[in-house]
Amino acid sequence: MTHQLILSLTSGIFIAGAAAFLGTLMLSKKMAIVAGPLGHLALPGAALALLYGFSISLGAFPFVVVGIVLIWLLEIRTKLQMEALTAIVFATGVAAAFLFLPIDKAEAALVGDISKVGLPATIASVVLSTIVFVVVKRFYPQIMLASIHEDLAKAEGVNVKLYNLIYLSAIAIIVALGVSLVGGLMTAALVAVPAAAARNFSRTLTQFGIAAVAFGILSAIVGIALAAWSGLPAGPLVILTSGAIFAVSVPAAKA
Repeated sequence: MTHQLILSLTSGIFIAGAAAFLGTLMLSKKMAIVAGPLGHLALPGAALALLYGFSISLGAFPFVVVGIVLIWLLEIRTKLQMEALTAIVFATGVAAAFLFLPIDKAEAALVGDISKVGLPATIASVVLSTIVFVVVKRFYPQIMLASIHEDLAKAEGVNVKLYNLIYLSAIAIIVALGVSLVGGLMTAALVAVPAAAARNFSRTLTQFGIAAVAFGILSAIVGIALAAWSGLPAGPLVILTSGAIFAVSVPAAKA
């Protein structure tokens, strides 16, 4: 096993595992699809990263963060649904991306390129993915309550605005990291598919979380290994592996 493959696998395992765990929350909130538009919002940053030769995730991060803050502020100001605001902000980001995205380098931005990840980016992926996992696990009940019944959450003393910001910040980090693994087009699948498969197999919330993380990690390992063997891009292979796991899980789904 080469040094580069070890870095790719390490980054992929941590990103995919954290994304899948966050996906259990997003799936419960019926917001898993939001990760897709936010992945597209990362494209302008990815375009700049490709133009100037630095990490795609590093380029994507500020654009996703700005988008998240805009969505959060607009939700407070307008009371529109988060999904609608995400679509508005995402459309602007995509338009900007296609003005600057180098066509000859578009593949890395659209479907990811984890095969070239370096040691600093791997360390950042491990640290940030771990932070997302710990924070989401710590505040899972509050975030869930705020989304299901905002008035009840306020009555229970939950700071809804704060927990929405924490939730959106976790999404921003995962989307920015996920761009390097599966590109800007498939971040929703990175979050949603392992969680959906886990829901089919699970009977308790604990099982749901554990299975989602396991399926996310398995998808990353198999997809990256297949990419190293075949020479094909890792991003699509990671998502196809997730899709295969979901297909296997369907017969186990509760009626």
